[in-house]
Amino acid sequence: MSVTVGLAPSVEPMEQNVTEIVAEYWAIGLFVFAVLGLCGFMIVASSLLGGRSEGRSKALPFESGIIGTGSARQRFSVKFYLVAMLFVIFDIEAVFLFAWAVALEDAGWPGFWGAAIFIFILLAGLIYDSRVGALDWAPKRRRPQGSQQMLRSH
Repeated sequence: MSVTVGLAPSVEPMEQNVTEIVAEYWAIGLFVFAVLGLCGFMIVASSLLGGRSEGRSKALPFESGIIGTGSARQRFSVKFYLVAMLFVIFDIEAVFLFAWAVALEDAGWPGFWGAAIFIFILLAGLIYDSRVGALDWAPKRRRPQGSQQMLRSH
């Protein structure tokens, strides 16, 4: 004899018939149907009620009231993408550490040391990124040739 914890005894999924499944999940189906219906209604209503005007200014991209200049195919530095990826990596780290902090009492000392090793590995990665220059925002400033000679003479 097995004892189950909860409000109702557990039933194997294969033993449930279709009416029990429908009775259990009808609210989710109604919600999905209502969302799809509302989205369809908004698309149809906007196409019927929306204004239709054409002109030269309608074909231009809207730049918050500023007339756009230059090409939209502007190149970005690879550093921009590198900083974005580092941000995402360290942002995900915060999510993992938050989950660890919530379950700290249950994790005990093994969980603490696991999180400490995790933080150490990430800290080592951050130090490495800093040393190779991945965190430098601007190019290094070069000193004029004359200033280096003045520093050596003094």
